Amino acid sequence: MIGIISFIAFTAIVAIFAYVSTRKIEEDTSDGYFLGGRSLGAITIAGSLLLTNLSTEQIVGLNGAAFGEGILVMVWETLAAVAMVVTAIWLLPRYLKGGIATVPTYLARRFDPMTKTLVSGLFLSGYVIVLLPVVLYTGALAFTTMFDLPELFGVSKMVSIWICVFAIGIIGSIYAIFGGLKAVAVSDLVNAVGLMIGGLMIPVFGLMAIGGGSMMEGLSTLTANHPEKFNAIGSSTSAVPFATIFTGMMLVQLFYWGTNQAIIQRALGAKSLEEGQKGLIIASFIKILGPLIVVLPGIIAFHMFGGTLESGDEAYPALVKRVLPAPLLGFFAAVIFGAIMSSFNSALNSSVTLFGLDIYKEHINNEASERQVVKMGKTFGIVLAIGAMFVAPQIAKADGIFGYLQEVNGCYSIPILTIIVVGFATKFVPAIAAKIALGLGVVLYSISQFILKPMMESKAVDALKTAGITDESALDAASAGAYPHFLHIMAILFVLNVVIMLVIGKLKPRESAYVQKYTEEVDITPWKLVKPIGALICVIVIGVYIYFS
Repeated sequence: MIGIISFIAFTAIVAIFAYVSTRKIEEDTSDGYFLGGRSLGAITIAGSLLLTNLSTEQIVGLNGAAFGEGILVMVWETLAAVAMVVTAIWLLPRYLKGGIATVPTYLARRFDPMTKTLVSGLFLSGYVIVLLPVVLYTGALAFTTMFDLPELFGVSKMVSIWICVFAIGIIGSIYAIFGGLKAVAVSDLVNAVGLMIGGLMIPVFGLMAIGGGSMMEGLSTLTANHPEKFNAIGSSTSAVPFATIFTGMMLVQLFYWGTNQAIIQRALGAKSLEEGQKGLIIASFIKILGPLIVVLPGIIAFHMFGGTLESGDEAYPALVKRVLPAPLLGFFAAVIFGAIMSSFNSALNSSVTLFGLDIYKEHINNEASERQVVKMGKTFGIVLAIGAMFVAPQIAKADGIFGYLQEVNGCYSIPILTIIVVGFATKFVPAIAAKIALGLGVVLYSISQFILKPMMESKAVDALKTAGITDESALDAASAGAYPHFLHIMAILFVLNVVIMLVIGKLKPRESAYVQKYTEEVDITPWKLVKPIGALICVIVIGVYIYFS
């Protein structure tokens, strides 16, 4: 009963706080609904960025990866700090100078409206097929495992997941569709505080459980018994080989933190460039501590459960169930619920923005009033949310949620990053070059990962079986080493597409150089400390790798 009361109380506090903070925002206008009236401060931006990212697909998925691979998967967290620094210094000033609400809007100005539409379509397809369903499924899995919902409701595990998916989806949709960005960002801020507290409780209680009440003793036990789990340098057959840090990993991070609409929209809603840069830098500092929440619990779970779990993705929920005191379960449930909703409603709000401004206004009704654009965006959001709820339970068939999410995202992340980087770095590359790069990027990556890779892996395994080798570890190693890692493939395709765009720009340049105009919608005076503090963050990240190498 105490758990239920604390869950309802914390969730209600978030909702009330979001309502009070947003009731004066005019949401019938595009800026008001899509960008929170360009009123977001540094702390709100930082909190929203972190919680948009740190949801159950991250907590459950990355801890599941750490369960099997150890601390080397922290690269998804630590390198994010560097990407946020690059975004704060290089990308954000350019976005705010143009006063844009979406990344595709910049592409329309730099290239042409069709490029914008293609990119918006890629974003939307990625959200509805991958991101939204994964967030819903991992959230449902977490609640189902942690709180024994099948037993509580007297239903099967899959039915419990369906129930949770629709409960999360409906409530998240209300925030995102009817509240706009301001409601999403404010609720994120409150939930971020709760998540930091709740998220840190799990490794603390976990280490105490291992160490007989002592955190330090628990950590000593963990490092002594599993030293291989604390090596940050991944081998060529690891989930994240060390070499990928210098190839596709940085590109993935730069896309996610610098060009992904669901993330960068928080910074686009900043009241000034200085506030936006401060928000990104604050978030990057906290991101360095991310492995305490999304990696260490997975290693603790490995020590506790070993090979008794059906999959690594069950590691985090099982650990929470084992170590968290009953009186805190309701609070933690509310925190997890907030984290789930954050990623879901953030992606959904961005989808509404992309459809309303970049598709409906541009191609369906270019004379639509701002009120009509917002209304049609909300209608589209409802349809999208319902679609994602029906797709989500199918993710149960995937092998390793976090790896699946990152690999599939490559279909659209690298092509989009390519044309944005070339767009900012050059003045004469034409629109046709962007369209070719988008098409080639999607097609070549899809062929590489979903046709050639399975073919090569199958041949490698068959060769070993023909030779009489049937050991599972040997077969897995042969399969993993049969084809280049998907992050290396991303880097190769990025370079190839950049070269193609530059060659086209040389052979058939624009008639006139592109010059970005300052719209004066936002003060773009930079924060004077952004570069020195950004450099400090990069040094800290390097130091972390040296320590764990």
